[in-house]
Amino acid sequence: MELITITQYVMLFAPFVACSNGVVQVNVAIHITCVPILLFTGIALASNTPAFVNLPNALQIENLPPNLGTIAAVVYSTFYILLEPVAGALIAPLIIAGAAWANHLLATYGTSVNYWFAGIHVVSWLAQFVGHGAFERRAPALLDNLVQALLLAPLFVWMEVLFFFGYRPELKARYDENVEKEIAAFKAQKGKTAK
Repeated sequence: MELITITQYVMLFAPFVACSNGVVQVNVAIHITCVPILLFTGIALASNTPAFVNLPNALQIENLPPNLGTIAAVVYSTFYILLEPVAGALIAPLIIAGAAWANHLLATYGTSVNYWFAGIHVVSWLAQFVGHGAFERRAPALLDNLVQALLLAPLFVWMEVLFFFGYRPELKARYDENVEKEIAAFKAQKGKTAK
């Protein structure tokens, strides 16, 4: 299996951004808020699993037992570094720190903290669905491609933040050009179905 380039990856999201047309900023704000929360609470809920192996003391890292949450954080971080080394290296410590914090909260407060994790997770999903329905008037990407939505969306949101601060302007320009093409195609398709 061949990994896609960051350019190919970013261009995957052009159709989804294009569909939001005049309300891109509202939907981007919803995504920038909710997607990291979904990643964190998902990792936190996965951290309820027991450690898969008992590591020797020399290999143990406080608040990062080898449970499903920690392993998911390492997989996400590694994948993002492979896709986009600089952006991935910037977000990887945040993802790992999120797993450590989740494990710390579970160790400190026990499983009662899961009610908070689950509640925040559900509210974030609901906000995403409301954003898609109210502002995009289309089904969320989750329904189009589950892997893309769950694995790549956090990196896409991170790239949006980095683009805002001037990261890789040449990639942002190509991305914006692709979004404009998708908007034109979306409007043309919408015009055909309205007739």
